[in-house]
Amino acid sequence: MNARPGVLAGIGDTPVVELQRIVPESGCRILVKLESANPTGSMKDRMAVEVIRAAAADGRLPEDGTVVEYTAGTTGISLAFVCAALGYRLHVVFSDAFSTEKRLTMSALGAQITDEASDAGKITEDLIKRMIARSEQISAAPGHWWSDQLTNHDAIAGYEPMGHEIWEQSAGRVDAFVHTVGTAHSIHGAGAALRAHNPELRIVAVEPAESAVLSGGPTGAHRIEGIGIGFLPPLWEPDLVDAIDQVASAEAQEMARRLAREEGLFAGTSTGANVVAALRVAETLSGDATVATVAVDSGLRYLSTAPYA
Repeated sequence: MNARPGVLAGIGDTPVVELQRIVPESGCRILVKLESANPTGSMKDRMAVEVIRAAAADGRLPEDGTVVEYTAGTTGISLAFVCAALGYRLHVVFSDAFSTEKRLTMSALGAQITDEASDAGKITEDLIKRMIARSEQISAAPGHWWSDQLTNHDAIAGYEPMGHEIWEQSAGRVDAFVHTVGTAHSIHGAGAALRAHNPELRIVAVEPAESAVLSGGPTGAHRIEGIGIGFLPPLWEPDLVDAIDQVASAEAQEMARRLAREEGLFAGTSTGANVVAALRVAETLSGDATVATVAVDSGLRYLSTAPYA
């Protein structure tokens, strides 16, 4: 028995699986990194531990302090998990636009929650910016530290191990990496690690078709939680990607249902968007190519919402 000290040691080293039934006609293999195997069931555990430890190390986060963040829930859950493990408090700004399961999980892990109301459950630029502003106000209290995920460079480093893991688990063969963009940290961190192994790697970013701002389109409302903030993420670097694909909310929801029923891969709508785009990229490559993408989190936190409700 090789027990590891503390629950944070369970972050990372998640499995990679090859899709067996939802496959492209080109014959390419589609590899999916199962980030639901992290302790909270999400890839965001990787960035949460990185940003908390870095802020504690340089004094931005005081001992026994309170972390403040705006969140669609996934980052909030991971921050609540890390704060609980390390002895900090967490105050998040959340919204009814996101799933009840996320709210309950953050609360169970000890987070204090402040709400910003949405427009009939829609994810919009106005909602995200109001959440950001409210969290910044809260962080002005003594002993509080605003992690501000959109501008936090430490989060990018948290995702680099994910790219190295994908390379090793693919037996050293990844031709394209396809991933959705929320903060852009995960596509940049994992993408940079993969490019260190394969400089010719093709990186494709994915965004909601209804709010295709990365592609120069207008902001809009959509139903893919965790991505598509409605404006350009502050740390988004378009030169680090080769292409941007747009996936509609309905397409992403349907693919999430298919993954559950045809592959037994139970994940959220952003994972559905990842696989939709990965299949499109695979059709442009030769049959012996490998396309890697990410199952961002577990479907368990979306049971009360589309695609499952």
